[in-house]
Amino acid sequence: MLAVGGGPGCPNEMPEFPEVLAVFGPTASGKSEVAGALADRLATEVVSADALQVYRGLPILTNQSARPTRLVAIRDLTETMSVGEYAQLARAAVDELVREHGTAVVAGGTGLYLRAAVAELELPPKVEATARERWERVYDADPLAAHARLAELDEPAAAVAHPNDRRRVVRALELAETGGSLAPSQNRLWSSETRRPTLVVGLEVQPTTLDERIRARAESMLAAGAVEEARTAVAAGVSRTAEKALGLRELAELPPGEALERMVARTRRYAAYQRKWMRRIPGIVMIDADRPANEVADAILEVARAR
Repeated sequence: MLAVGGGPGCPNEMPEFPEVLAVFGPTASGKSEVAGALADRLATEVVSADALQVYRGLPILTNQSARPTRLVAIRDLTETMSVGEYAQLARAAVDELVREHGTAVVAGGTGLYLRAAVAELELPPKVEATARERWERVYDADPLAAHARLAELDEPAAAVAHPNDRRRVVRALELAETGGSLAPSQNRLWSSETRRPTLVVGLEVQPTTLDERIRARAESMLAAGAVEEARTAVAAGVSRTAEKALGLRELAELPPGEALERMVARTRRYAAYQRKWMRRIPGIVMIDADRPANEVADAILEVARAR
């Protein structure tokens, strides 16, 4: 199956070739290289769908590509980036590339950002910082009481937010107070409808191979100066969204050897989470990525042309 669809104004039948090729996969699966190879073949550019690559100052730790890529290094580390803000930027970039080159390539490992780039997600309203701080205090005072309060305000959201998950419970309470809900946003997330005719591809790598790649990449990051990069960033200050970069705190605060092992372990857990995300994307086409990026790109183009 192909992940196809269209928003308002899109034809019922797709053209011969998708307007958007979206590449998703776990970290270290080779997304950047495959996306770059696709962009070269299609004479277009890549739009990053990575929540951490938007930041300047962490090119090594966030594995930023050497090739020019849209929405990479566009925010300072002290700034935050919401899904809603990213969605506006990504859709504008995709539309511009389709208009100028006929096709856009979207690549990333942040599932929600990928969906935001290719679909018309109905995003929850923005909540004032004071409201978040207030609900954080409520949760910190008594997590079970905070979850019980959520159940009173929004029972479906309470069912999907575990009482021990501070971030989700606080977010659900914020939304409930404004008339929104965490639960409906989760349901809409898995719609197969996209803004433009789109092919979504998942890169499949054997778990043992992926584990080896994760360690090799972490070691190469340290050799390239990731420790100094992380320490400089933390010393200057990072936002609550930027601080989620894998390995940032470990490399800044621990001896390099211990930091490396913790970074590898965290990255492997994150990759497992990304694989779960990948399996839930409607209509995704799985492609064997245990081969050179050029071969993977050719296989993707073959699927796109076999309509």
